Amino acid sequence: MINLFNAGLAVYLGALVSAVVFLMSSRRLFDIIANVLMSAGALMQTIYIGIRWSEAGRAPFSNMFESLVLFAWSVAVIYLVLRLQRNIPWLGAAAAAFSSLALAHASTYETAIKPLMPALQSNWLTFHVLTCFLGYGGFAVAFLIGIGFLASDRKASTVKPAMRETLDSVMSRTISFGFLFLTLGILTGAVWANSAWGTYWSWDPKETWSLITWFIYAIFLHCRFMRNWSGRRAAWIAILGFLSVLFTYFGVNFLLSGLHSYAT
Repeated sequence: MINLFNAGLAVYLGALVSAVVFLMSSRRLFDIIANVLMSAGALMQTIYIGIRWSEAGRAPFSNMFESLVLFAWSVAVIYLVLRLQRNIPWLGAAAAAFSSLALAHASTYETAIKPLMPALQSNWLTFHVLTCFLGYGGFAVAFLIGIGFLASDRKASTVKPAMRETLDSVMSRTISFGFLFLTLGILTGAVWANSAWGTYWSWDPKETWSLITWFIYAIFLHCRFMRNWSGRRAAWIAILGFLSVLFTYFGVNFLLSGLHSYAT
């Protein structure tokens, strides 16, 4: 099974190389190869997750290794869905790089399947973690687009206005998608917490930072739709929000102790 994991990582790296060659040469063939490889990588990851799920007898979302695999998969899938609707030439390279880094980092953790601690032995695990990471995937893609927007803003004279409008629109859509699934993740987590610990909310560090992240993106959506914020301000909020996501995901696990410490 680990061979399938390694193959997925290799395919994402191949997609990254192909996407970079396309950006440097503008040869359409390399863009096609990059997207075929991204699709193959996402498929391999889907099969890998399915096999691990079958062998474990549970959703494989319970530790850092498994969650990083899920993170890489969510970014690849969200990118591929976007690619069917919009053509942002450099986004394929960025998504391939992100998924490759996530899997490379996952490979540094133990891959053995272990029994779940009692608090995690619930069907809510699947709904809670899957919705959260679909949200994280949306935010990650928005973060990549936000960086791209700021980079294009520095070269406004050489970037077509239509492309800047596309970046702004897609960034808003991916954040809306991520916000929906993060909200579902927080709600399912609250229900799960009540069944496991007898309370819907305990101000655990992970819960607190998830709420902080939720508020950052809520501010983004409020300013976007009520005050018509766009452009640089929106891009900076997208970047700030993802930094909060990263702290919620990594920082809380390794720097703060709480009910979610099992994630380490």
